[in-house]
Amino acid sequence: MVRLPGRPVTRPPRPFGHPRAPHSPSRDARGAGGSRPGVLRSAVTGRSVAGQVFLLQVVIVLLLVVAAVVAQVLQVRHDSDVEATNRSLAVAETFANAPGTVAALRSPDPTAVLQPRAEAAREATGVDFVVVMNTDGIRYTHPKPDRIGKKFVGTLAPALAGGTVTEHITGTIGPLVQVVVPVKDPGGKVVGLVSAGITTARVGGAADRQLPLLLAAAAAALALATAGTALVSRRLLRQTHGLGPYEMTRMYEHHDAVLHAVREGVLIVGGDGRLLLANDEAHRLLDLPADAERRHVLELGLDDETAGLLASGRVATDEVHLVKDRLLAINQRPTDLRGGPPGSVTTLRDSTELRALSGRAEVARERLNMLYDAGVGIGTSLDVTRTAQELAELAVPRFADFATVDLFDAVLSGEEPRPGTALRRAACAGVRKDAPLYPIGERIRFVATSPQARALTTGQSVVVERLRDEPGWRAQDLERTDQVLAYGIHSLITVPLRAGSLVLGVANFWRAEKPQPFDTEELALAEELVARAAVSIDNARRYTREHSMAVTLQRSLLPRSLPEQGALEIAYRYLPAQAGVGGDWFDVLPLSGARVALVVGDVVGHGLHAAATMGRLRTAVHNFSSLDLPPDELLGLLDELVGRIDQDETPATGAAVVTGATCLYAIYDPVTRRCTMARAGHPPPALVRPDGEVEFLDLPAGPPLGLGGLPFETAELELPEDSRLVLYTDGLVEDRVRDIDEGLGLLRDALRRTPGASPEDTCRTVLDRLPARPSDDVALIVARTRVLGDDRVAQWQVPTDPAAVSEVRASVTRRLADWGLEELAFTTELILSELVTNAIRYGRGPIEVRLLRDRTLICEVSDSSTTSPHLRYAASTDEGGRGLFLVAQLAERWGTRYTPHGKVIWAEQPLP
Repeated sequence: MVRLPGRPVTRPPRPFGHPRAPHSPSRDARGAGGSRPGVLRSAVTGRSVAGQVFLLQVVIVLLLVVAAVVAQVLQVRHDSDVEATNRSLAVAETFANAPGTVAALRSPDPTAVLQPRAEAAREATGVDFVVVMNTDGIRYTHPKPDRIGKKFVGTLAPALAGGTVTEHITGTIGPLVQVVVPVKDPGGKVVGLVSAGITTARVGGAADRQLPLLLAAAAAALALATAGTALVSRRLLRQTHGLGPYEMTRMYEHHDAVLHAVREGVLIVGGDGRLLLANDEAHRLLDLPADAERRHVLELGLDDETAGLLASGRVATDEVHLVKDRLLAINQRPTDLRGGPPGSVTTLRDSTELRALSGRAEVARERLNMLYDAGVGIGTSLDVTRTAQELAELAVPRFADFATVDLFDAVLSGEEPRPGTALRRAACAGVRKDAPLYPIGERIRFVATSPQARALTTGQSVVVERLRDEPGWRAQDLERTDQVLAYGIHSLITVPLRAGSLVLGVANFWRAEKPQPFDTEELALAEELVARAAVSIDNARRYTREHSMAVTLQRSLLPRSLPEQGALEIAYRYLPAQAGVGGDWFDVLPLSGARVALVVGDVVGHGLHAAATMGRLRTAVHNFSSLDLPPDELLGLLDELVGRIDQDETPATGAAVVTGATCLYAIYDPVTRRCTMARAGHPPPALVRPDGEVEFLDLPAGPPLGLGGLPFETAELELPEDSRLVLYTDGLVEDRVRDIDEGLGLLRDALRRTPGASPEDTCRTVLDRLPARPSDDVALIVARTRVLGDDRVAQWQVPTDPAAVSEVRASVTRRLADWGLEELAFTTELILSELVTNAIRYGRGPIEVRLLRDRTLICEVSDSSTTSPHLRYAASTDEGGRGLFLVAQLAERWGTRYTPHGKVIWAEQPLP
């Protein structure tokens, strides 16, 4: 047994379980809850804490009772004095001011008049006396007649001066309160005095009735307090079991046994640094000498760090110290925090095995965390290179010091890998940037003996514990491998990237900082990481292939170059979306009469379906524009086409796939400078005037294509020369982070910064304000208007007389000569002769001829008829029908367009 020095054991220990002696002081305390008389006796005697608490509470209750009684008596006395004063004053003043009192005082016999009244007032009010006297204090009235005529006993001077006198005196009838008030005549002169008084005993009877009640309440409170104290004492004795010295010694022995039995070392060090107590476990863990108690901790042969901690007495929590071959977790607390003796208590716990187990558990937890991070961190984008880089960055530095990913070139382009071809380094990550490994983008052809080639051939992972001893790896590139070894890289794991039956490449994990080579457990983790990454890389490869196909299709459907025309100076931009392929398109279509049509549209959705639908709509616009239809009619035909597409692509079962599209169609005439536009759910175009003013044209919106049921409206406006018309899709002004109003504001600001700029500069300025990879496709067209001046336009009115044809030919010939186009005079005369003759013969007036010199020579003949001539082959016996055939042979292009007032037949000839 270890005990503190100087603490004797009062009695030798008994064997555990030995019955108590019959005289044991705790015997009476046990049993059925300690309910025997000994409990109450211990509480009442005051020898125990419970008895002292009992006596203290009784004294407190008694003091409270006495204080309450005294307070009650004082309060009663005060209330009695106040009541006596108020009643006496009221009676005296009432009697003094009563009618007839002044007259009675002046009568020959005041006593005869006032004595009956005074007695009647005394009996009615309950006062002890009502005394009326003259100004000399001689009584006229008194309850005792023998005192009438005698001088009043009391202070009268203040009352004679017109005041009131209140006195507390002890008279023949006991303690009383008497009040003296003056009696005044109508002139205010004091002619007598009235005194009324009452004993305090008459108004203090309530106190006599309340005092017994107060004492009864006090007795009840004392009884309740006594009962409560007895219950508390009983509970306290029951919890301590009435332990005496012997029982306390026994308890100490038990605690001492427990102290030595626990598997945790316990040390108590005094304030002077000397060891006061050490249990058996502490002796074993620290290898303390047998006489360690009472020696200074610095003299126990401990290592300096542990001995310094014990001597310092500072607070320590789970500090790990290496003591010989053990790892000890040490906790230390001072003992004087709450007024205890100076010193400290230290506990020791052997954590050697626990640390080894926790280390393995930590490694397992870290690997699970890596696998979880791989599941959520690899494959965040459908980009092959980015996915490979995510794998490399995840493995460094948590698993390897360097990681590289090599993929077949076909995989990077979205195709299936072709075994036997070279690989390309797609990703690299490391704890340092200067590692002599192949850089990203390097094309690598592994030799057959290298670990990478073996992994690609067999589909199995390869672990190289010591690269220095691996001739197959060193044969890859002797110079580079020597640099790798000199750099400190010494171990390698190569894992093939397998996705089903396809091997996409290899992932390499290199170790340099940690001296231990890779082991089989780490190989399993590497294979799990690569397996998860391979699925993501294959998904990205498939997406890349489909995306490339969709982009190729989309590019093939968009215009590769703009057609030649002279009405507009045009620049355009097309930006594909960051992800997916959209259905945005644009086009520039030359029309007859030197006019040009601009179209921009957007198909709802992304992918191959949107791109294919865009191609169909663009082809339809080409065909419809060849008919020279107005914008509203052309959009109406497109609306019907989109509706038919939806019907044709509706599956037999299931919901219909609604295509939907928006479109803006504009026609500009450089002769009249008029622009006719219509839109179907598309954003409005912007107009930049020559002075730099920017406005968004207020066009009727119209429903998107495919909804049907509503007509489209056309707006026509005149554009000044050098105006810039800006057409765009919604990807330019709207995305996930801003609404269309904000985007339109940004577009307006960008256009205001380009006054007088060319269309090319305008496109560049507008797109500089957009992100590099927009979330949606962007199509942008900027067209600067030109004007075909009067010097390049000639027109004549033709009478409906066949003889007028010769005059027209002569006028045309003269104008061609003015333009320097004499070479075209003959063919032009033939074309105009045929067209004018047909108009005179089959059309209706007025007939007009117009000649335009643009990139080509354009001849136009208009009339009011809506009948269009048709080209046909005339038989040998036909008298006519060869005119239009002749026109078609002489002209480069010819055709008919309808106007609100008739039709125009035109023909174009190339300029020499």
